[in-house]
Amino acid sequence: MDTVLAYLPIILKYLALVFVLAVGLSVLWVIGAYWRDKSQHDSALRRNYPVIARFRYLFEHLGEFFRQYFFAMDREEMPFNRAERSWVYRAAKDVDSTVAFGSTRDLRPAGTVFFANCAFPAMNEEEAEPGPVTIGPGARKPYTTSSIFNISAMSFGALSVPAVRALSMGAKKAGIWMNTGEGGLSPYHLEGGCDIIFQIGTAKFGVRKHEGGFDEEKLKAVAAHEQVRMFEIKMSQGAKPGKGGILPGVKVTPEIAQIRGIPVGESAISPNRHPEMHNVGDILDMVAYVRETTGKPTGLKMVVGDAEFFGELFAEVSRRGAESAPDFITLDGGDGGTGAAPMSLIDNMGMPLRESLPLLVDSLMHAGLRDRIKVIASGKLINPSEVAWAFCAGADFVNSARGFMFSLGCIQALQCNKNTCPTGITTHNKHLQRGLVPEAKADRVAHYAENMKKEICIIAHSCGVAEPRALRRKHARIVMRPGLSKSMAELWPDVTKG
Repeated sequence: MDTVLAYLPIILKYLALVFVLAVGLSVLWVIGAYWRDKSQHDSALRRNYPVIARFRYLFEHLGEFFRQYFFAMDREEMPFNRAERSWVYRAAKDVDSTVAFGSTRDLRPAGTVFFANCAFPAMNEEEAEPGPVTIGPGARKPYTTSSIFNISAMSFGALSVPAVRALSMGAKKAGIWMNTGEGGLSPYHLEGGCDIIFQIGTAKFGVRKHEGGFDEEKLKAVAAHEQVRMFEIKMSQGAKPGKGGILPGVKVTPEIAQIRGIPVGESAISPNRHPEMHNVGDILDMVAYVRETTGKPTGLKMVVGDAEFFGELFAEVSRRGAESAPDFITLDGGDGGTGAAPMSLIDNMGMPLRESLPLLVDSLMHAGLRDRIKVIASGKLINPSEVAWAFCAGADFVNSARGFMFSLGCIQALQCNKNTCPTGITTHNKHLQRGLVPEAKADRVAHYAENMKKEICIIAHSCGVAEPRALRRKHARIVMRPGLSKSMAELWPDVTKG
């Protein structure tokens, strides 16, 4: 103690010196900022109100975070509100997801979906697990799975190494598939041992020649992996139909560049469509080429804008024969998400899934192809109610990307395109990645998928059916105006061939 007291005057002296230096540097910074603001020509606000105007930009940046935590109500935020995110967090942590007192969901706005409970709900002995479904029975290696809720397309590049690892391991634990996204197949996708859907984007990353187009040997090499179960040809994406994938140059590391076959540090901008596709015949030609080369089921991913497109596509299938059809169609809604997209597209382009999914299913029924082509719904489906609605509309499977990002710990910081994700999910900054431990997050991925299936089954049983794929349009009702709803079966009557 005496020693400390002896050195106290010296310590105080140095602290005072540090304080004086800090004040001096602050004064110098203010003077420098004042001079720069008065002399610059870019900002009228800073020129008229030097230094003080800088706080405006600070508060504007912090505003979105303060709104999320202090000002927005539980069901006000976009793209996902606090109530939606909270359910995912609880499901991923495998903790009690019940709520008390009453619902905070307003059932009055037009477009709200709720479900028609049955007077005689399914009892324990009548309940069933979702059964196996086979995709691509005509392929040399068909794919059979019982999963109903899977990981949607997110590429390595958009996601970090630990995020891909966690998703791969979690998918294996839950018995679901994982889509690679358009960035190619990385070792981290394979690491967990899960089933994989390989996506072929418009740039054909991972299976392309240097000058563009398919490299058949690379395509065969990907197909040689037993874990790669199917191939998905991406035509368009929910958040940016009409524009290809965007990976900012700051996220193109040497490893990502090597896997994609592109230069390091340069932004990867995919074409807005496959150069080989000019009409519906070309689409079927590419499906046939990939399926024949790989021997595995091959399908399409798309967003719908033109209601006549399905009629043209399925008419060409009918002309060629049912064996020419894609084995599945992943339908993305215009409300889907992305890591980077122009606001003009993300806000305005593409038909929402609520409208396009029944349209696709009905078009398949009209063409007599409903059993031949499986339907995968994707786009803002992260809670049991949205997923159950998709099954009512006629989906065979549901994919989610952002739901699984939340299960990894995403806080909707809206930093995906800046390489500054604070949770380590969408950044290649090693310091930020340290917070994401794949082994721990894999459990949360699996819990989320398992609890999702559990709660969709609860909805199905309340509607009186044994499992989610038995849900029909009559089980969902849509609010038309306050106090009045209609059965989905009235709005979208079931159709038969012709």
